[in-house]
Amino acid sequence: MSQTRRLAAILAADVAGYSRLMGADEEGTLARLKAIRRELGDPKIKEHRGRIVKTTGDGVLVEFPSVVDAVRCAVEVQREMAARDAEVPEALRIEFRMGINLGDIIKDGRDIYGDGVNIAARLEALAEPGGICVSRVVRDQVRDKLASSFEDMGEQEVKNIARPVRVHRIVLGEGAGPSGLATGTSTKSPLTLPDKPSLAVLPFQNMSGDPEQEYFADGMVEEIITALSRIRRLLGAHHRPADRRDDRRAYLCRPFRWRARRHLRPAGPGGQQCRRGDRAQAPEVRDRASGPQTHR
Repeated sequence: MSQTRRLAAILAADVAGYSRLMGADEEGTLARLKAIRRELGDPKIKEHRGRIVKTTGDGVLVEFPSVVDAVRCAVEVQREMAARDAEVPEALRIEFRMGINLGDIIKDGRDIYGDGVNIAARLEALAEPGGICVSRVVRDQVRDKLASSFEDMGEQEVKNIARPVRVHRIVLGEGAGPSGLATGTSTKSPLTLPDKPSLAVLPFQNMSGDPEQEYFADGMVEEIITALSRIRRLLGAHHRPADRRDDRRAYLCRPFRWRARRHLRPAGPGGQQCRRGDRAQAPEVRDRASGPQTHR
């Protein structure tokens, strides 16, 4: 079959905690997933002119001719899922993570390939359960067409993509507009900068070339975070792995005491960890007042 290129909006979705749900109730989970697709997923995709490219166990890849339709579909599904599971115990809820990208794709038969597809999958891995992450081009295309609110997650390094991807999270809040998106105007008062030192702990980059050292790097970060969290006068945030699977080594900013990331300016994509024998070099961390410091 001949290959063709075209611009398309790609939505990638999977079920958060799928293995845990299957381990707890395999038949019940499969039955619920089939019902969700039959009663909610497939009708919404059809309503917004989407095409299901493939399903992979707990995941689905959907192509849309319009990025506005893709965002509308994702938001409506997520809001409906939240309503359906309102009375379900948290441990038993089926929650989707979704990523949306607009990019050039290669169509070969019924399948699609290319960075446009890969980035959508990486965005999905960055999303929280019940959440939606989009690329900057998606945000730019829909922000003047939908009543929407986005939270900037900054540039994220994702596997097999040469350049960092600017990621935005769609805010699914109360007071949603007709498209199920929170309105772009916020009534909350702006946060004030607390009178505390601010510190960000960034992920270590394994410079050894040995994949087995990845967990050593992550372990050092966790130890530093644990120690810093005991200092009550210190306000800080850290990055944690979004998923331990090798194809999803992306990082998300999380506070280690409370929501500090609004007050922090990360030093860059992350620190570098070097290990030679029994010696290790710690990463660069950045304080807003004093600037970058490197400790050994």
